[in-house]
Amino acid sequence: MNKGVIARYRGRLPVSDKTPVVTLCEGSTPLLRADLLAAAVGLREGSVYLKLEGMNPTGSFKDRGMTLAVSKALEEGSQGVVCASTGNTAASAAAYAARAGLRCIIFIPKAGVAVGKIAQALMHGSELVEVRGNFDKAMTVSLSRAAELGFTVVNSVNPYRIEGQKTAAFEVAEDLGAPPELLFLPVGNAGNITAYWKGFCELGGRRPRLMGYQAAGAAPLVLGRDVEDPKTVASAIRIGKPLSRAGALAARDQSAGLIDSVTDAEIIAAYRLLAKAEGVFCEPASAASVAGLLKCRREKVPLSGRIVCVLTGHGLKDPQTPMRFKYRPFKER
Repeated sequence: MNKGVIARYRGRLPVSDKTPVVTLCEGSTPLLRADLLAAAVGLREGSVYLKLEGMNPTGSFKDRGMTLAVSKALEEGSQGVVCASTGNTAASAAAYAARAGLRCIIFIPKAGVAVGKIAQALMHGSELVEVRGNFDKAMTVSLSRAAELGFTVVNSVNPYRIEGQKTAAFEVAEDLGAPPELLFLPVGNAGNITAYWKGFCELGGRRPRLMGYQAAGAAPLVLGRDVEDPKTVASAIRIGKPLSRAGALAARDQSAGLIDSVTDAEIIAAYRLLAKAEGVFCEPASAASVAGLLKCRREKVPLSGRIVCVLTGHGLKDPQTPMRFKYRPFKER
């Protein structure tokens, strides 16, 4: 029975007997073998796997860090939590705050969040505030508001978020029997790549190369400068000033990996491929990891050993994107 990541990895997390555990039984997500994807990149069966983080309670990887961040906020006597979000953090913060009985205030960029994520946050009773501007403006406002109220910020600047998210690395290594040779993942605010690297380092032994991918219109780590007006269909990684920049660059360098960009067209192609070939419906940002793998194949980057692509959120987070495509109508029989 899954009791959540704090119960499963208590000895590896900064908690004590005094920590009130706020959990929705997150973690223990599937690691799905993807043989058709492997064939698409010229690899043998059993070499490519998908980490389905959309199977977490609120539909994204954010729950791993949120269980710890909210548990520690409660332990420290906080009366509420605050975050800025492009959607997944909002849904997760709202759910865990509701579970903990804490007030939750969320700042979102105006017209920049998928409807499925807004619906979750509203249903959990959070206070949503639209900010004129992008995620980075919303982040600035949220930090200021948290300081005024004395509430806990639960974005990835909160170190407990990283601590919780590192548990995904433990699961991948346990399921495979050892870390993979390559791990591909989307990069937006850059907390997740930072967390995976922390997890693999704590495990000791061989570590994977981390292959991070940003959307081409929101690729500050690739360009080496902030992007003032990030643009991409992948709203979850539409971030121009990543808060975990230093951790992501360290993860890239220390793992001998890379952080590159993929276009929106490449993201959507991977998004559709996953759904049609592997039966996996993820949100567009999640497909950046697979788009990166496909790009490596096209550019003849050597691929060997076992490869894991992290899919960070479920496709139902963003029900609007599939409606843009043309499909053949069903015919009556």
